[in-house]
Amino acid sequence: MKILYVTTISDTINAFLVPHIKMLIEQGHEVDIACNIKKNINSELIELGCKVHSIPFHRSPVKKDNFIAMRKIGNIVFEGNYEIIHSHTPIASFLTRLACRKKKNVKILYTAHGFHFYKGAPIKNWIIYYSIERLASKWTDGIIAINEEDYSVVQKLRLRRRDFVFKTRGVGLDLGKYSYANPEEKLNLREKYEYKKNDFILFYAAELNDNKNQELLINTMYSLKEKYPDIILLLAGEGPLKEKYEEKIRGLGLCGNIKLLGYRNDISQLLKISDIAVASSKREGLPVNIMEAMATGLPLIVTDCRGQRDLVTTNRNGFIVGMDDTNGFVEAIVKIMESDKLIKEFSKNNLNDIQKYSLNNVILEMKSIYKSLIEN
Repeated sequence: MKILYVTTISDTINAFLVPHIKMLIEQGHEVDIACNIKKNINSELIELGCKVHSIPFHRSPVKKDNFIAMRKIGNIVFEGNYEIIHSHTPIASFLTRLACRKKKNVKILYTAHGFHFYKGAPIKNWIIYYSIERLASKWTDGIIAINEEDYSVVQKLRLRRRDFVFKTRGVGLDLGKYSYANPEEKLNLREKYEYKKNDFILFYAAELNDNKNQELLINTMYSLKEKYPDIILLLAGEGPLKEKYEEKIRGLGLCGNIKLLGYRNDISQLLKISDIAVASSKREGLPVNIMEAMATGLPLIVTDCRGQRDLVTTNRNGFIVGMDDTNGFVEAIVKIMESDKLIKEFSKNNLNDIQKYSLNNVILEMKSIYKSLIEN
């Protein structure tokens, strides 16, 4: 079959969807891509024959470029005779479904990587984004959710095919890239990265923005630094709040305890030198950074938000704490710091639990979904 993958920007394809597209090509399908090309599409896909359509999608729903994008994606689907459209990311998915709503002989599949409406979201998110999804679902043959909360929402939407609602375990994690570090390996890596044996290291890889809410972690470190002077928080990632966080860290006297690492391509190694993985997000789909930490065998402390709840169970593989609950974060960190038993138990459970989120398992789930879509 001829399939078109649609995302708002090319980064989504490169970061998460290359194995999915390769799977379809290996099965004999022809797959092309439509997106706003911020970075060149992975060369493997080009070599496999994927044609890339440049579409001026914009993440902001009110940008006029999106009207141009909608017309262009409609023309591309018509001229390309695509039989299946698989869309990802909210804006591109809505515009594509709107543009193709009257086109016959085209099946539309949408993967929701985390709706902008969720429990605890601002009311405007529900008014705007939930209304959009209710409308667009009428033009959609199947929807894939990646967490339990979104799956419950999707089951209530009125799709073209009421029974074509699916849930997968995210995009899948390549477990070959992450592994547990034994004490000797961890010590050697710490020497390489210039950290001491007795440092207790927390790690969080995420964009520095309001949703990822690193300010909660900064406040937590301020509460811990006097009693635990060797505690260190590593924050990997760039983002619009970098300067604000730098100023706050200096103001609280935390320059020796918190390191803003910027963009990193050695996340697997940074996880190995760490003792706990933390996450302070307000909303998630099914966070890959948590899966990476699980595959490294790190205990987890996360905020109580969608997506993170799917991966973490308090007293099994870590702790879930309330949103903006600094005291809760402090207490959870101290519990793990002061208990070798908890560290070993949480580590063992994470190494076991991550297996079901492997890329191989998710690819099998996707094969089954495509088989259902093609045969019905």
